[in-house]
Amino acid sequence: MPLTVTTAAGRTHRFTVEVARTREEQAQGLMNRQSVAPDAGMIFPRSPPSPASFWMKNTLVPLDIIFVRGDGTIANIEENTVPLSLEPVLSTEPVAAVLELAGGRSAELGIRAGDRVSWPR
Repeated sequence: MPLTVTTAAGRTHRFTVEVARTREEQAQGLMNRQSVAPDAGMIFPRSPPSPASFWMKNTLVPLDIIFVRGDGTIANIEENTVPLSLEPVLSTEPVAAVLELAGGRSAELGIRAGDRVSWPR
């Protein structure tokens, strides 16, 4: 599915993401993958918005975990999460979606809290 992130500076970055809709898909996420393409990722919709907690169990590559508010703006980003870690990665507030990208992509592209994420819902 296409997804875009528009930065405060007006730069638009396009990604093709998988959607984790079911509990099983959300539990699996990007586990056991050897790589994540630079312009790929996965989005985890949450309805209604709620606090989110992720971990990196069985995730072999670092990820940027981006927590998205109901209005599409980014609440917070946890960059380059540690592969295989059991430490929770938390949203700072209730969120409507969580976006996972390849580790380091947020910094490379200048994506920050407050930027806008858009995708067909």
